[in-house]
Amino acid sequence: MTTDKEFVLRTVEERGVKFIQLCFTDVLGTPKGFSIMPAELENALTEGMIFDGSSVDGFSRIQEADMLLMPDPKTFQILPFQVAQEKVARIICDIKNLDGSPFEGDPRQVLRRALEKIRSQGYDFYAAPELEYFYFKANPSLNQEPHIIEKGSYFDLSISDSTTEIRKITVIALEEMGIPVEHTQHEDAHSQHEIDLRYTDALTMADTVMTARAVIKGVASNNNLIASFMPKPFSNQQGSGMHTHFSVFKGDSNMFYDANNLYGLSNFARQFIAGILQNASAITAVANQWVNSYKRLVPGFEAPIHIAWARNNRSALVRVPPIKSGHPEATRIEYRGADAACNPYLLFALILAAGMDGVQNGYELAPEASQNLYSLSEESLSKLHIECLPKDLDDAIEAMERSELVATTLGEHVFTWFIKNKRDEWDSYRREVTPFEISRYLEIL
Repeated sequence: MTTDKEFVLRTVEERGVKFIQLCFTDVLGTPKGFSIMPAELENALTEGMIFDGSSVDGFSRIQEADMLLMPDPKTFQILPFQVAQEKVARIICDIKNLDGSPFEGDPRQVLRRALEKIRSQGYDFYAAPELEYFYFKANPSLNQEPHIIEKGSYFDLSISDSTTEIRKITVIALEEMGIPVEHTQHEDAHSQHEIDLRYTDALTMADTVMTARAVIKGVASNNNLIASFMPKPFSNQQGSGMHTHFSVFKGDSNMFYDANNLYGLSNFARQFIAGILQNASAITAVANQWVNSYKRLVPGFEAPIHIAWARNNRSALVRVPPIKSGHPEATRIEYRGADAACNPYLLFALILAAGMDGVQNGYELAPEASQNLYSLSEESLSKLHIECLPKDLDDAIEAMERSELVATTLGEHVFTWFIKNKRDEWDSYRREVTPFEISRYLEIL
């Protein structure tokens, strides 16, 4: 039987691959890596590649600089011609200490650790995200407002719409890489698009999200455009979320389904949702990790701001989508809180940990929120015992800092560094004088 390593080596030789990108992700979800030549590949797959971890913010200190990049041959993919103009392959890597032990600051390791915990109980965790993003004209200056390409809206189809064509090219590129796309469309805002990825296990999906973002950006760049996952580029239009569908299986059985329960939703699922709602504020800083993220989490633009669940109500944080008759295996929940610029490894790990917290502690699920939550007064929300998500990054970090679940799931290294980095970002933001303030106050004050 051919091993994964042998398959990679043979494919690189037979397909004439010139460069191999060794890719990894830092704590904030920023893609990192470097390229090697085919002659170095066998050694990299066997022994790993030593690199300077102190050069990656959040990894290691100067006195502990050297780290090991260990390629995972199962993630080997050749980049399509639409992304790379020559034969280039990429492999996602794990970060290890020089003694071969997993590096606790590696986001991929954080998710793997969470998955191994539930696998020991016989469970598997699946994810299917919806990636929203914008296409913009390349700006000569970052100080200028982004230039949209078109003024389409939900589900618009137009042969004159150049961005729709670029999105199609992107989907073809993803499919060529073995990344199945379930659905693609024009989104609500001008120049905003969406690509929905077909569900798979959470670790593969986190890898896939990072790859899909790179492909989306690469195809856009090849067409002299910018693809941006910035949560809220415009104050008066929708932001970009990453609504993600989750399910838990035990063998072939979907743990979220029970034909004898209300709406076919099992007690396991109800407790899982209750766990997410119980820990919702604490995980918001990871789901929405940028100052700009909280410009998206405001009333009137479909992003959730209330900690509640519902079936058909899209103003709730957690939604239970309808399933087609005769397909109980499709029972799932949709977490709508994350934006498109989060770190998928950390997000998936925390959603899993929060949900299982509800299962293990038998949390009771609150009644379904059937009303439009945006239209309710604070008094009405209070009577329903519905709280709001943190309103800014500072509030979110404070909620995160108080959470033992988040600290345990992320591990001390990631937890401590993430909070420090985000506090630095918030302090920089607080000191910034914005054009809004100048235009509003300069002349009248």
